Amino acid sequence: MAARRSTLKGVVDTSVLVAGIAGFKSQVTTLKNPSARLLRQWVESGNFVWLVSEEILEEYKEVLGRLGVRRNLIGNIVNLLREEAEVLNVPVAVDVSPDPGDNPFCACAEAGDAAFIVTLNPTDFPQAKLRARVISPGRSLPTTAPRRRSGR
Repeated sequence: MAARRSTLKGVVDTSVLVAGIAGFKSQVTTLKNPSARLLRQWVESGNFVWLVSEEILEEYKEVLGRLGVRRNLIGNIVNLLREEAEVLNVPVAVDVSPDPGDNPFCACAEAGDAAFIVTLNPTDFPQAKLRARVISPGRSLPTTAPRRRSGR
């Protein structure tokens, strides 16, 4: 695992994690899959600080299990994130997303001053209500910290 050199912080939506894991089936697929490339870059170069909360880790586990990912692989993924990501205590979820299941991701991004949220479902993350930039995998990661809201 690469040493975490970056101070750029980001939140990874479950859709990106699932697509990335699916993209690891072969080297060719990984190269063509933006989600898999994002995960590989995080592992190899530590190009951002991955922010998670317990609620996010639980969603990752639940969705991966529902999709038939082997339990030992799910355990390895969650353990890796517990060791290498920044686990935040996010006590109160915000009500930002039209999909209530995505509110923990929005809350984590806000609590951790994330520069970005990477997702395959941008409509679930209303940019006007978030400081973090909402991006899709394959887009360049932001190079600056989130903008501050006035009155904060």
